[in-house]
Amino acid sequence: MMMKKRNNKCLAYGLMTLISLLGVVACKTPQATLPNDTVKASMPVATADTVTAIPLWRDFFKDPTLCGLIDTALANNQDLKITLQEMAIAKSNILAKRGQMLPSVTANVAAGASKAGRYTAEGAGNVGTEITPGHNVPNVVPDFAPNLHLDWSVDLWNQLNSTKRAAVERYLASEEGQRTIKSQLVADVAENYYALLALDNKLDIMQQYIALQKKAVQIARVQKEADADTQLAVEKFESELAKASAEEYQLRQAITETENNLNLLLGRYPTPIMRNKNVLMEQSLPNTLQAIPASLLLHRPDIVAAEHQLRAAKWDVEAARKAFLPSLNISASLGLDAFNPKYLLQLPKSLAFSVVGGLTAPLINKKAIQANFDQANALQLEALYNYDKTLLTAYSEMSTLQARARNLAQYQVLKKKQNDALTRAVSVSQQLYNYNRATYLEVLDSERDQLDCQVELVDTQLRQLSTLIDLYRGFF
Repeated sequence: MMMKKRNNKCLAYGLMTLISLLGVVACKTPQATLPNDTVKASMPVATADTVTAIPLWRDFFKDPTLCGLIDTALANNQDLKITLQEMAIAKSNILAKRGQMLPSVTANVAAGASKAGRYTAEGAGNVGTEITPGHNVPNVVPDFAPNLHLDWSVDLWNQLNSTKRAAVERYLASEEGQRTIKSQLVADVAENYYALLALDNKLDIMQQYIALQKKAVQIARVQKEADADTQLAVEKFESELAKASAEEYQLRQAITETENNLNLLLGRYPTPIMRNKNVLMEQSLPNTLQAIPASLLLHRPDIVAAEHQLRAAKWDVEAARKAFLPSLNISASLGLDAFNPKYLLQLPKSLAFSVVGGLTAPLINKKAIQANFDQANALQLEALYNYDKTLLTAYSEMSTLQARARNLAQYQVLKKKQNDALTRAVSVSQQLYNYNRATYLEVLDSERDQLDCQVELVDTQLRQLSTLIDLYRGFF
């Protein structure tokens, strides 16, 4: 007898030891990779920079026509509306994660019937048993049970809180994505608007050139009639006139296409856009945007969005790591239960309740949990590399755009000097041609050079404004 008790005691100790060992194994969690962001730590800092803020687009764009177009685009653009819906989806995900942390309570009204077999323990026990005084248990027993049921997964290790924080970070990333789309939309509207003004200026230049060639044809014919020149000169000037007239129609087509592209950004059907073409050449590059501090890069929407995605990935890793830990689930119900509805209100006899709590932990075959953890860990490193790439790209773009702004300013100064010299050269060549001191080829060369220079001046101004827009878009 003593030997049997000793064996039972040893068996009990063995089971307890086994359960303890299994609990220790279940509570063991892997370690995540700690990302070390050396790219951000080594980012150069320009000590000479003094700019601390970038103006809003309303303070940046002074043209009232352009400001009106931007307002229309921000109100009607479909891409921006799609982004707003994506933000609403991300926000709903936060509410869903938050709801998982709270108990779930449901109301149930159940009604049914059951019949136990006669030759079962329950059926045999019911024979001769009174369910109420003077009434035996019937063969078919009704059951009415209205109740409240509670289910609660207790967040012992803040696993659900980690998933909620990951959802919050992704929502913040979607907010930055909305900022990116908005700044991209503002920039696209400004780009197309200034491109439209540039085409208007080019069309004016071409029309002036056409008028010049018409006058040149008339002079060449007079020179031919006076035997001061040949028919070849007349043909050359007429050829140049036809070429310039053809290019005029190309410019008109480009204007129509640019107008339609701009109307598409505004979310409306093709509509003529009222504008002042003289505004283009009046724009200048603010000096404050020629030396932007590198520290402001960290506030760019794309960089901030990538940073939120990195934080979300870290919380995903934390949630995946805590999946290895035991979880506590509580289930409870409280209600009334009776075989006849008239007994439901006879409290406390009809009162029924149950409470069940369970602590579960993964012991065997953790491959699925381990795979989820490995995936989350890899996605965290991917998010880090994506953040570093975004930061490097932004810094490189800033450096390139600032250099382009400075060089284009110098280029424009020299082009203006070239245009002034070519204007004088055209005037001199025309006078010399009238006095038979220059050939028609010299006149044509001078006029073509002036045309090309004037077009390049417009293109240079457009490139300066495009550079300015790109600089502003990077920090909007």
